[in-house]
Amino acid sequence: MRVLGIEGTAWCASAALYDAEADSVLIESDPYEPDSGGIHPREAAEHMSEAIPEVVDRVLTAAEAEHGPDAVDAVAFSRGPGLGPCLRIVGTAARSLAGTLDVPLVGVNHMVAHLEIGRHQSGFDNPVCLNASGANAHLLGYHDGRYRVLGETMDAGVGNAIDKFTRHVGWSHPGGPKVEAAAKEFAADASEAGGGEAGAPADLLDLPYVVKGMDFSFSGISSAANDAADDGVAVERICFSLQEHVFAMLAEVSERALSLTGADELVLGGGVAQNDRLREMLAAMCEARGADFFAPEPRFLRDNAGMIAVLGAKMAAAGDTLPVAESAVDPNFRPDQVPVTWRAGESVARVPSSGESTGAGATGAGKTSAEAAEAETVDRRGAEATVTVTGTGDGRRVTKRRVAKSYRYPALDRTLRRDRTVAEARLTSEARRAGVPTPLVYDVDLATTTLSLQHVGERDLAAALEERWTERVGRHLARLHRAGMVHGDPTTRNVRVSPDGRDGARSDGTAEGTPETYLIDFGLGYHTGHVEDHAMDLHVFEGSIRATAADPDPLIAAFEAGYESVGDPEVLGRLRDVADRGRYR
Repeated sequence: MRVLGIEGTAWCASAALYDAEADSVLIESDPYEPDSGGIHPREAAEHMSEAIPEVVDRVLTAAEAEHGPDAVDAVAFSRGPGLGPCLRIVGTAARSLAGTLDVPLVGVNHMVAHLEIGRHQSGFDNPVCLNASGANAHLLGYHDGRYRVLGETMDAGVGNAIDKFTRHVGWSHPGGPKVEAAAKEFAADASEAGGGEAGAPADLLDLPYVVKGMDFSFSGISSAANDAADDGVAVERICFSLQEHVFAMLAEVSERALSLTGADELVLGGGVAQNDRLREMLAAMCEARGADFFAPEPRFLRDNAGMIAVLGAKMAAAGDTLPVAESAVDPNFRPDQVPVTWRAGESVARVPSSGESTGAGATGAGKTSAEAAEAETVDRRGAEATVTVTGTGDGRRVTKRRVAKSYRYPALDRTLRRDRTVAEARLTSEARRAGVPTPLVYDVDLATTTLSLQHVGERDLAAALEERWTERVGRHLARLHRAGMVHGDPTTRNVRVSPDGRDGARSDGTAEGTPETYLIDFGLGYHTGHVEDHAMDLHVFEGSIRATAADPDPLIAAFEAGYESVGDPEVLGRLRDVADRGRYR
């Protein structure tokens, strides 16, 4: 099968021919390059209207010269997400070409294509994908016939966040390569002056680092970078600090996604994925976890028709084509709206067993609850910390040590680990006093960022997803919010359940032996009474359910019912706004 793909979501007019039998791709592209600032939708559409016919003609001419008049078996086009005026030009061109050639039409989700080209080239079975492009930033994982959004930006795409700064200092589009070059220059100069580490601790600006579960935010860091420039801070230092913070956030949430899903493969996609520092961070993170990492060659990272043609061929082979009447473009086409027909019959993503918990209540890798109860010592490593369980029965204790992350700038890493250890110790205890079941905190060692905690629960909620437990989590978070706190990372990995009631007495005085759920790992928590922050807590928990549960709706309904029975109804109302705020909705 040979498929002609057409791409034109925003700035790059591109056409490609993919020969599935030879697994070869010919790509012709003509990017839109504005004189200054970012992308102007009207100018981009004007460029697309002129460039699309030209790149299509070049590819079609080459295809027919090699394969004859029947060179093309299907036409695929980027249906969204993207700029509406650009997408409409591409859609019109694709319909016209498919009709002229009398071949099927295939509508491709641009962001899923970024994932699939990485999966195709790497040969990975079921990877997590980090898409890092101009207008987008999100994590995807596959299960039950769709790609699920594991985490995403709650405001700007990663490239747009960087471009916001470069526009502010007067640099032309695209700003990403210029920031990368300036950051490399600063790091080299600082390393030479300091004799080793890429800049002394004082060289890294203190910028916002916002991670909430597997979601993240870039709006604050863009504004802080602009303010630093206005205050006269050297632009090279800002570029270095901006990259170190933004890419560390992306590497961290990627590791959290690997931990949540149990995946051991990560692929990278999107134009920002061409950045050497981002690739270096992700490779280091995966190596430390024993996971495989792959990033396609640069021509498949920036917007291109090659990835559209490759995915188009898979879809066409699965019979996933479009009648012209149903081929309207969708500027807000989310990846989790796409039925993944070309992977029909594949198994769902593996959810780690309770013995693979990342939280303070971890039992033992590969052990049942009964076996873990008798274990003298169990060691394992989660997304952020190593967890050691010692003792037997009710005398078990958990030692949790936050480990250094080699992908993060050392000064930033030390600050994050220390601050999160302090937050976990304080908020775990304060939540318990507020009536929320949590572990007792026995000891805190800030020098080694280590906590000693009570062992609670027999398994993670992720391994025991039932409505009765999610309903209790709703009530627990409501009590936490009423006390002026948020958890910050309430995923199904950070809830422990004890169905058989073998734990000790609960914080609210309930008798020993009562089944319970416990909240653990408050490292991303903080004090706040703001309804927006409380709603974000709910959003994170519901996102973790949608990412891993085969039938999430009843679980989420029970969770919200539990919250409503105790909490502020305004928070549930705000939750709808938060859920609709993602870049891909």
